[in-house]
Amino acid sequence: MFKNYFKIALRNIAKHKVFSFINVIGLTIGLSASFIIGLMVYYDYTFDNFHKDGDRIYRVVSNFTSPEGKFYNSGVTLALEDAIRDNSNFESVSGFYVERPSKVENVALNIEKKWPKFVVYTDEDYFDIFQYKFLAGDKTLALKNPNCVILTTQRAAEYFPKLSPQKIIGKTLLYNDSVNVKVTGIVANLKGRTDFVFQEFLSTPTALNTRLREEFLSKNWNSTNSSSQLFVKVSKAGNFKSIQQRFEAIATEHIDDYSKKYNQKREFILQPLNDIHFNNDYGIYNWEKEQASKDLLQNLVLVAVFLLVLGCINFINLNTAIASQRAREIGVRKTLGSSRAQIISQFMGETFVLVLIATILSLLVSNVLLNVFSDFIASDISLELLKSPIMIISILILLVLVTFLSGYYPALSLSKFNTVTVLKNTVNVGKDKVKFRKFLTIFQFTIAQVFIIATLLVSKQINFMLEKDMGFKTNAIVSIYSPRSEIQLEKKQLLAQKIKEIPAVEKVSIGGYPPASRSTNIATTTYNDGVQNVQTDLQMIAGDTSYASVFELKLLAGRKRLNDTIKELIINETARKTYGFATPNDAIGKMVEISGDKIPIVGVMNDFNQRSLKSGIRPMALSGDWYRQFYSRFQAIHVAFKEIESSNLNAVMDKIQSAYGTVYTEIEDYRADFIDETITNFYKREQKISKLLNWATGLSILISFLGLFGLVIYTTNRRVKEIGIRKVLGASLFEINTLLCKEFLVLVGIAFVIAAPIAWYGTYNWLQDFAYKTQISFWVFLLSGFAMILFALIVISIKTIQAATANPVHSLRSE
Repeated sequence: MFKNYFKIALRNIAKHKVFSFINVIGLTIGLSASFIIGLMVYYDYTFDNFHKDGDRIYRVVSNFTSPEGKFYNSGVTLALEDAIRDNSNFESVSGFYVERPSKVENVALNIEKKWPKFVVYTDEDYFDIFQYKFLAGDKTLALKNPNCVILTTQRAAEYFPKLSPQKIIGKTLLYNDSVNVKVTGIVANLKGRTDFVFQEFLSTPTALNTRLREEFLSKNWNSTNSSSQLFVKVSKAGNFKSIQQRFEAIATEHIDDYSKKYNQKREFILQPLNDIHFNNDYGIYNWEKEQASKDLLQNLVLVAVFLLVLGCINFINLNTAIASQRAREIGVRKTLGSSRAQIISQFMGETFVLVLIATILSLLVSNVLLNVFSDFIASDISLELLKSPIMIISILILLVLVTFLSGYYPALSLSKFNTVTVLKNTVNVGKDKVKFRKFLTIFQFTIAQVFIIATLLVSKQINFMLEKDMGFKTNAIVSIYSPRSEIQLEKKQLLAQKIKEIPAVEKVSIGGYPPASRSTNIATTTYNDGVQNVQTDLQMIAGDTSYASVFELKLLAGRKRLNDTIKELIINETARKTYGFATPNDAIGKMVEISGDKIPIVGVMNDFNQRSLKSGIRPMALSGDWYRQFYSRFQAIHVAFKEIESSNLNAVMDKIQSAYGTVYTEIEDYRADFIDETITNFYKREQKISKLLNWATGLSILISFLGLFGLVIYTTNRRVKEIGIRKVLGASLFEINTLLCKEFLVLVGIAFVIAAPIAWYGTYNWLQDFAYKTQISFWVFLLSGFAMILFALIVISIKTIQAATANPVHSLRSE
């Protein structure tokens, strides 16, 4: 029986080649999208899911509230660990401090590693919370004493190539040319996907022999550093309400007078382990990796669902449309004793064959899509993930679900045919079925239309952000950063002088980060206007006296600073308004208090955007290198070019790099960032969303128009004789084409009317995340509606014109 069903399924697929092709293509697109997006969801949701008792592991983070708003920090004060260690609600408590040594050496083997990443100071409790496999060393003793380190197998292989873990124990590494550290443990790298990327675990007492000594000794309650991390494992009987109450009591107990005076508040919050991978407020430990987004993944799932539904709709529409052509087959089967259940099973089997073909094709397409979206998805996502049991089960469930959604309604409709009516050849298509097909067609084009409008508006917003004036010069400027270990200002000055000698260079400045950057340096300031204190956080940007000239920051009042080290401020317009000065001139000469020092305002500059246009402009000030006698805040040389051809830019950059090499021997630390590229990188996520929408729009249009084309073929084939009669009676080609197109264009028009408010609502809410946003222009809706109707007309006319131009003699004599 099943062999017979399979043969009939293949024969019907071959008989209705066009409809089968449309069905397979629609399902292939939907399944391909589902597989790729399923891989992405599975990949991100399985981070750190392998830790024992992971549901009881939490990171303690800090939230700060002030009149300026709410701020988040993944770190805590170093003092908090001791304050909660004896809390009975916690099974384990462990803090670690993220550090990046400038250099680590294996002196015996002459192996040197500069600026190694993923180094932390921690204690043995860390390995109670996170279960690493120890290959050598004693977990309970390895970090008890100063100057001890545990290495992962990956990092151990870099420092001690070809040595077994047991032979590495007791070997010595030299940190920062001054601290000799003994290897006391080797652990296997965590096997699952994880955000805990650390490779070197130094014992906490070792920090007392480094520049961090005072920080670890003082454990200042008012100092919060994102490098200072704290994890807890809550006991099985732990009371979360009690924990939070204790956190609140600690925060209240250690609030300083300044915070009380200016209504500032700090909270300690438990962040679940499974939230770390997604929560952008606190971040992950690999700063070079973009954080995953739950919202984006959820939107991706919706896209996959919509594409699959569109493919299923094509299947339902076309199979119910051609149902009458199989009426006699069903009548014969019923006459020979087939039950309705058997007929339904047969047609569901045919559907499954088509779904199976689509699945095989989609696996091939998925491999191609992984390459197309290589900049959109993690580099280690591959089809290999489909081999996991969860993915295999999910795919099987998906195939069954798609088969049911696609085939059940057509099978139900086909099995309802009355045997006598069928054999008398008097089968008619019910009005309800026609209405249902129309509903599904409208639904298809509504989804496609929403995608088109959303794509246009998202692209419009991205172009708006990229083209909007940031308030300073952004083109033809590059920032050259000195090596991280470089503390000598003289070398930066020497490099700046060498760069000035390059003919294509117009201006040079030495300073901190450029106006557009992700760096934040905030100082809490107070201005007394004689009546009250005005307190605000001021974003500080460091630069020499040429900084404003290089970036063309407009001075609205006052003067430039006298030199690089004098304590003077040039504030922006937002700061001027915050302090309450009526005009820029009113601010000149006024004194602002920062850390107890009274500092004069000598200038007011125009506002400019330091971040993406998602955020507004905050109070900001340009300052000098105030603490140069202790350390310099100048890390970069900012270079403005004259007007040069882009083809010559590489040659100029080669000269700059050559000059860098003559000043610094650590040429591997060379870093050059163009300002316009930095600004473009602000909108990476939006650009990915735009690319996603482009693909979703294209695929949804393709599926919808394929389905529409199939319905047009079916409709025109049914009306061949009607067309012939109309031609004989004198109807023109235009009149016949209009008659055949009208019904379908009405459906497309109704879809537009439904889609427009849905698309407006979605894009309006999305735009609320931006401080600066484009208008939701009426022309976008008109353009998308006109484009959809035009494309639909072209698709419909391909078949209708062919039918209308056919010889009526042939159509009228056909049986």
